[in-house]
Amino acid sequence: MLKLPQSTALALGLGLASLAPQGAMAGTPMLPANVVASKTLTVCSAVSLPPMEFFSKDQKPQGVDIDLANALASRLNLKTKIINIPFAGLIPALLAHNCDVIMSQLFIKAPRLKVIDEIPYMYSQEGFILKAGKPKLKSPEDLSGMKAASVTGTTATDLMKAANVKLAAAGKPPINIVLFPDNTPALQQVQFGQVQAYGVAYETALYYAALQPSQFEVGGDPYFKILTGIGVSKDTPGLRDALKAQLGAMMKDGSYAKIFTKWHIAADMLPS
Repeated sequence: MLKLPQSTALALGLGLASLAPQGAMAGTPMLPANVVASKTLTVCSAVSLPPMEFFSKDQKPQGVDIDLANALASRLNLKTKIINIPFAGLIPALLAHNCDVIMSQLFIKAPRLKVIDEIPYMYSQEGFILKAGKPKLKSPEDLSGMKAASVTGTTATDLMKAANVKLAAAGKPPINIVLFPDNTPALQQVQFGQVQAYGVAYETALYYAALQPSQFEVGGDPYFKILTGIGVSKDTPGLRDALKAQLGAMMKDGSYAKIFTKWHIAADMLPS
């Protein structure tokens, strides 16, 4: 059974309670001055992880997070500007005010909530991508003594490191974790047979297995589930509240579900 970390359960309890649209009594959230002046919501995203965020053939950002960012901005009478940043640099970029929000399948974790706010908007799961024909995995520990790719700063990396602690305690060889800055080189390592598996979001594993079934397959059932949020700076509470209100409205009018259905991950939606 997949279990939610305590920090995730806490964030779910705190976040979902405030997703209902803000009424007149609550007042209108105050957007940051730079957002009002530019009429633009600047979004940091690691645009390399379909179906969440990736570039189309004409090099335009697309995916679940991009569609959601565009919809939320439109409801606030704003346009969007997407800045492509490696995953490990997303929170530093937000803290440096290089962007207004993070939309990049950012898992809600206690250490992150100490430095930024996160608005819950979906569940995410973790799994593996394998080269087509390779045996399925029941858990990360099945990769004992093998090479596995991962992206720097991701939960997949942390989970494989935790698996290595268990393997060491059992007297077994660790997973040789090979880190990459983004999705593309990690995926190529699987394709060329340089690693046994690529630890990644389960949604991404499903995407590539469907897109290129002769090359890739999902490495088994997901083994981890967590709440995922929109990252917002703690010093822009008005923007946080405005986004919460519009997300709540989208969940009520069906436009939220439409985005998740479009990208075939309706199972990850929050309950309305």
